[in-house]
Amino acid sequence: MTETMQLDYKKLLGKVKDLLVFQSAEFIIHWDMETMMPPKAIKLRSQQFALLSRIEHKMSTNPEMGTLLDRIMRNPKYDKLNEIQKRNIYLIKKNYDEQTKLPEELVAEIAKQRAITVDIWKKAKAAKNFSVFKPELEKLTELQKKAAEILMKVKETATPYDALIDIYEPKMTAETINKVFNELREGLISILKKCQAAQKQPDMRVLKHKIPIETQRQIAKALAEAVGYDVTSKEAGGRIDETEHPFTSGFYDDVRITTHYYENSFTSSIFSVLHEAGHAIYEQNLNPEWMYQPVGTACSSGLHESQSRFIENIIGRSREFWIYFLPKLKKIANKTLKDVELDHFVHAINHVKPSKIRVEADEVTYGLHIIIRFNIERDLLADKITVKELPEIWNQKYKEYLGIRIDNDSEGVMQDTHWASGAYGYFPTYALGNIYSGQILATMEKYLPHWRQQLLKGNFKNVKEWLVKNVHSRGNLYDPADLTRKITKEKLGVKPYLNYLNDKYSKLYDF
Repeated sequence: MTETMQLDYKKLLGKVKDLLVFQSAEFIIHWDMETMMPPKAIKLRSQQFALLSRIEHKMSTNPEMGTLLDRIMRNPKYDKLNEIQKRNIYLIKKNYDEQTKLPEELVAEIAKQRAITVDIWKKAKAAKNFSVFKPELEKLTELQKKAAEILMKVKETATPYDALIDIYEPKMTAETINKVFNELREGLISILKKCQAAQKQPDMRVLKHKIPIETQRQIAKALAEAVGYDVTSKEAGGRIDETEHPFTSGFYDDVRITTHYYENSFTSSIFSVLHEAGHAIYEQNLNPEWMYQPVGTACSSGLHESQSRFIENIIGRSREFWIYFLPKLKKIANKTLKDVELDHFVHAINHVKPSKIRVEADEVTYGLHIIIRFNIERDLLADKITVKELPEIWNQKYKEYLGIRIDNDSEGVMQDTHWASGAYGYFPTYALGNIYSGQILATMEKYLPHWRQQLLKGNFKNVKEWLVKNVHSRGNLYDPADLTRKITKEKLGVKPYLNYLNDKYSKLYDF
C-alpha cells in the first residue's frame, strides 16, 4: 500500500469508527426505550430517534467518505490491498452508495414513525385491538416501501422486497428462500405428523410448577453463566433486563439481553435467555482487532440467528445439558421442582405441538411460523395484499399450516414487534438461521465428536471455542452464503437440519 493510499484508508476507517461508535450509542437509547423509558416520554423519544437518524445519515453520506473511496479504488496499487482491507472498502462503499440514495427526510421520517408505531403496537396488543394499530402500521409500511423502491435500484435486486431482505441477509433473494422453505416445510410437516402419531407423549404437568419471578431472575443469571455470558462479575459486558418482547442489543464490550418472566411458565424465560445469550456471545466474540471496522460486525441476521438457536435448542434443549443443569435449577427453585425427573423434563421441554405464538414454538413447528410470515410480508411488499387484510390472512394461514384457530389479533398478527419496527425482510432470517445451525452442527461434530459427553459435565468451553473460531471471529469478512461454505464446505441446504430434528425427535417420541 502506497503512503497516500495508506493515509486515505486510515482516514476512511476513522470515519467508520465514528459511525460505529455513534450507532452503539443508538443501541443504548433503543434499549432504554424498551426497558426503562417512562410511558410519557415516547413523543420526545420519537423526535430523538428522528434527529439521531439524521445525524447517522449525514455521517454515512459524508462527501469526504465518497472522495476517499474513489481515490482508494482508483489507485493503481488498489489490487495490492489484502482481503480484509478490500472487504472493508466493499462494505463501506455498499453502505455509502445505498445511504446516499435515501433522502435524509425519508430516513428521519421512518425513524420517527418506528418509535410511534412500536409504542402504539404495545398499547394495541394489550387492548387486543388491531384497529388502533392499523393506521400507524400503514404509515410505516408506506415509508418502508418508498425506501425499498429506492434501495432496489441501487442494490440492483429483482424486487423491492429483495432489497429489504439484503439489509439482513446480503445477496439472499425471496426466490431462493421460497425454494428452500418449500423443502423445509415438507420436512417439518413430516416430522410433526410422526410426533403427533407417536404413542409416547410427554407429561406436560412437569412444566406447570409456579416459580416466583425473583427466583426466575436467579435462574436466568445461572443460565447465562453456564453458556459463558457474563452478567455478574466486575468485568461483565452484559446484563439481563425485562421487556414485552426479548431482544439483544449492543456492541462488543456492552451487549445486553432482555427476557420476560411468567410465574406460571418458568421455561419461557429459560429459553428466551438462552436464545438471547446466543446472540450476545456472538457479538462479544467478534474479532477484537476489527472492533471499529466493517469486517468486525456480524455477518448477517441469519448467521446471528444460527448462533442463538444453536444455544437455545441444540445446546439448551439437549438431554446432556439438563443432566448438568437440572440439579442447579432444582437448587435455585428450592423445593418447588424436587420431584421433577430428568427424562420427563427433557421430553416436556421438547414437546411438539402446533401453537399460536412463535416465540413459544417448539423446534419442529417454529419454521412454519416463519414461513407464514415470509409469505405474508412478501405479498404485502408486492402490493398483493394490504395492511387492513393482515389479520384475516394471518388467521387463514395459521389454520392452513398449523391447524390453529386464532382467537384475537394480540395472539395473532400483533404478537411480534418486527412489523411495528418496520423490519420487513427480517423474519426469513430466523428459519435460515435454523438451517445454518443444522449445517454448522453437522460440521462441528466432525471435529468435536465427544461434545455431548463434555456437555453433560458442564463443559461448554470446547463448543464455544469452536464456534468462536469458525463463526464469530470471522465477523463480516464474507457474505453469509460464502461464510457458510467456508465453515461447512456445503452450500445452503436443509437436509442437515432436518436430519438433526429427525434423529432427536425419533428418540424422544420413539418413532
